[in-house]
Amino acid sequence: MSRKDTLGPLLNRAQFNGFEFRSWYQANVQTAWPGAEQALALLAAEGRYYTLLFSHEFARCFRRAGSEISFSVPGTTYQRVNSIGQIIEVTRKPFTRRTNKPDVWKYHLRQMAAAEDPIEYLSRFLPGTNRDDFRDDDSEPLAPSGVSRAPRLPARAS
Repeated sequence: MSRKDTLGPLLNRAQFNGFEFRSWYQANVQTAWPGAEQALALLAAEGRYYTLLFSHEFARCFRRAGSEISFSVPGTTYQRVNSIGQIIEVTRKPFTRRTNKPDVWKYHLRQMAAAEDPIEYLSRFLPGTNRDDFRDDDSEPLAPSGVSRAPRLPARAS
C-alpha cells in the first residue's frame, strides 16, 4: 500500500469527525488549494505527512472527544526485580483497551511520536484494517529510513 493510500483512510476518519482539511492545508502547507487528491499526493510525496499527522487539530478530530476508542495493545516481555530481589521475566498478553477520556488525543499523540512508524500506530485505530496491509515488501517503507528514534524502554509493571 502506498503512503497516499494509507493516509486516505486516516484523513477520512478525521474529516468525518470535523477536520477541515482544506483550511488546514492552506494555513500550514501552502495557500493555493490544488484539490484534495493533489494535496494528499503532495503531503505523501514530499514527506510532509508528518505535518498532518502531528497536527493538534488533526489529532483532536481523529480521536473525537468523549467517544469510546478501542485499540490493541501488543504483548510484551520484560524483566523486573521482585520483592525478594530476584530478576524475573514478566510476559504480558496482547489485549484490547477502551477509553473515553476527553483529552485522550494528547496521550495518543505522545505514543505516536514514540512509535517506530506513526502511520502504522494510527492504523491500529481504523476498524477492519490489517497491519500487513500497511507493509509492502516491494515498495519503500512508510516511515522514512534514516530517521533515528530513541530506543524503546520496557513497559513498567503496574
